[in-house]
Formats: sequence, structure tokens, C-alpha cells
Amino acid sequence: MPFTIAIIGRPNVGKSTLFNRLVGRKLAIVDDTPGVTRDRREAEGRLGKMTFRVIDTAGLEDATDVSLEARMRRQTERALDDAQVALLVIDARAGVTPLDAHFAQWLRSRGTPVILVANKCESQTSSGGGLLDAYSLGLGDPVAISAEHGIGMEALHDALAPFAKAQAEAEAVEDEGPDEMAADEDEDSPILRLAIVGRPNVGKSTMINRLLGEDRMLTGPEAGITRDAITVSWSHDGQEYRLIDTAGLRRKARVTEKLESLSTRDTLRAVRFAHVVVLVLDADAVLDKQDLTIARHVIDEGRALVIAVNKWDAAQDRKATLQRLEDRLQTSLPQARGIPVVTCSALTGQGMNRLLPAIKAAHEKWNARIGTGDLNRWLAAAQEAHPAPVGKGGRRIRLRYATQAKTRPPTFIVFSSRADELPESYTRYLINGLRDGFGLDGVPIRLIFRKGDNPYAGKD
Repeated sequence: MPFTIAIIGRPNVGKSTLFNRLVGRKLAIVDDTPGVTRDRREAEGRLGKMTFRVIDTAGLEDATDVSLEARMRRQTERALDDAQVALLVIDARAGVTPLDAHFAQWLRSRGTPVILVANKCESQTSSGGGLLDAYSLGLGDPVAISAEHGIGMEALHDALAPFAKAQAEAEAVEDEGPDEMAADEDEDSPILRLAIVGRPNVGKSTMINRLLGEDRMLTGPEAGITRDAITVSWSHDGQEYRLIDTAGLRRKARVTEKLESLSTRDTLRAVRFAHVVVLVLDADAVLDKQDLTIARHVIDEGRALVIAVNKWDAAQDRKATLQRLEDRLQTSLPQARGIPVVTCSALTGQGMNRLLPAIKAAHEKWNARIGTGDLNRWLAAAQEAHPAPVGKGGRRIRLRYATQAKTRPPTFIVFSSRADELPESYTRYLINGLRDGFGLDGVPIRLIFRKGDNPYAGKD
């Protein structure tokens, strides 16, 4: 188990700013609005030569019922259970509040070691009496930092060092025994980055929880609970995954608040770095205008797309729903014909056993590589069945040679001395032929035309 740190504290004390400072990137959304972070976010962090796993948590609220705040608190409790040490962050400018004192007492009862961190100490003046007040919490000497400006990171390193050393020694003892799992691991297995996207409240977080088999993501009836794109490492049947839960995407005209704008950018960035994207739809409102906008964005980014129609157990007219979905896919997304569709209920588990096989199949097609010989035999047959049109001067355009430039998504280059005269309709014909000929349904295909003859003619 890697050395793990949980960042704990009441809302708006700078926990996510400290998280971003420790991981060296702006992964967590930071804003002056209290309560931006709701799920726990994990990433690899570093201070000097010390490396660790760091968990950003929601602001602690004194709630134990079934409310959103109580569910957020339970997520924080799970993060605390996973950590070897907790950083209790307070706002030195504001001083110690009754809520700080309450949670300091709560942390002492949990048993996880705690380091008290006084944030926003850019100077002695800015911290006011808050740094001195921190001693009243009974958690030892506070570590004065400014997460925003990177001040005090050396002191934080020194405070963490004993815990890192203890964890390293514990791991060394464990490593002396036989590693029974090592023989079963496939080190060559690539990590599949999987993003779950969709409109607000369609069940994205519930779907990830169902896949993981635990309540890892915060869920509930309230729309817009997820704000950050949360990444979770997961392994299933020998395949390593990076699951990315994202904030719900609304129409651009409705994204008016600064915080939601930040969440939207975070989601779009998650799509850009994913391998496969699952677009979650509500069974009672399949593929509306916003769903189509999201799907087109996924295809334009060159990602493999799987559609999951969620809440299928509550669908009113299943046959009509599927027909409407098929019609809209054919008319609105012809550039990725054959997108796989899985009907399911993330809440009950119905149909969820079909989702991962569909994801794996889409990933394999997205990574497909076609031999040059097979590709050029297909190109010759395609031209014989449907010759390219006549170009300028009354001469028929001849496609000389094709090769696959890359995968992810499958990208092909076709050489022709008159490539610029080829109409868009013939390009679509060739792309559909590639889908049919090599089983590339449902993934984006890039077809690039270059002027020139066969570049490999006459070479061994």
C-alpha cells in the first residue's frame, strides 16, 4: 500500500489548493464558493524526494443524516480510513472556529495520526492570531503554509517524513514474504482510460459505483452532485482501468455560473484524455439535443463511444425508445455508424454485465491495426466495385496506395496524384467500406489523402 495522505477540514479553507500544490497540477477545481469539492479525489503527490498518494476530500459538515452533506462526510470518513496520516487544514486568517474545534476532537477519536496545517499564512500579518489559536486544538505544533503561493512546503515535508518512513518500513516487512499475486499479473496489459459522461442526474456516479462494487462516488437525487472529474484506479478480469466520473454537461447557454463552467471544462478535458467514453442516457429522454452534442464532441475528439441507456427498469415504452434511439443515431451520427448501445439499470444492476464487454470491444476496435497488404487489396476491390469519379480534364481519379498511419483512432493515408479532386461523398464511401471490411463499427475513422503515387513502389 502506498503512503497515503488525506486532506481534511471544513469548507473553503484551501484543501483543494493544497491538493493541487502537492500533485503539481491543477486537478481539483478551486473557487471561492464553499463546498466545491464533493467526492474524494486521489492522485500521486510529491514533496522533494518523498512520494505519496494524496486524497482531497469534501469540506467537513456536522451532519449524520441522509442529506447530501452527510453523504459527503461519509466519503471523507472512508478516505480517512485509507490514509496513514491526515492533514487537518484550518484558515489562519479566519482563526480557529467552533467547527474546526469540533472536527479536531472528532479526528482524535478516529485514531488516524493528524498533522495540523494552518493555511493562508502568506505572512505574519495575514495569518493574524489564527496561528497561535491553532495550539488550542491540542494537535501539536501547527505547520504554517500558503498552499496558493507554495510557502511552508519544506516544513510540511519534515512533518510528514516520520510517517512516510514508518510506512516504508512496514512495506519492507511485507515484501519479505512471497508475492503470490505477481505471477497472475499481466504487466503488458495497457491501462484503459474510461470516462463516464452525460447530462446531470442520469446516473453516472451510480454506474461507476455498480462497476466498482462499492459506494465510491457520492450519489443522490440532487442534480449536479459531481463537480470534479474524479479518477479511480480499478482492475477487472486482468484489465487495468482508470475510471473517470464527470460532472453533468448542460447546454452551453445554461452554463452561467463560474463554478459550473469550471466543471464543464474539467469534463471536456476528461473526454480528451479518455480511450473509451460511455455516454449515459436517461431511458425516458434518450439522445436529446444535448446528448447529441456530447456524442459529437466525443467522436470529434477521436474517442471510442459506447452508449448506456440507464434506468431501463423504469422505461415506459422500451420498443419505442430503442427505435427512436436507432433513428437518431443513423440520422445524426453517421460519422460513427454502429455505436454500441447497452440498456441497463445502474441502480439494480440489470444489464450491467453487458457494459464492460461492450467497452472492451470498442477499445479493441479503437486500437485496431490493419496490415498494409490487406488494406490495399481492400482498396483495389473498393475501386473496382465503385470507381472514383472523373476529375478535371475528363480523367478518372485513381487511388494508388493506402497505409495505416496510426491507431487510437484508426487513421489511414491514401495516396493519389489528384487527391484534392476527390468529392466528400467518395470519402464517406471509403470510410463505410473500411467499417464493413474490417469490423470497425462504432469508432471514429480518420481518412487522410495525400498527393503522390505509391511511396513504396520499387523498394524492397
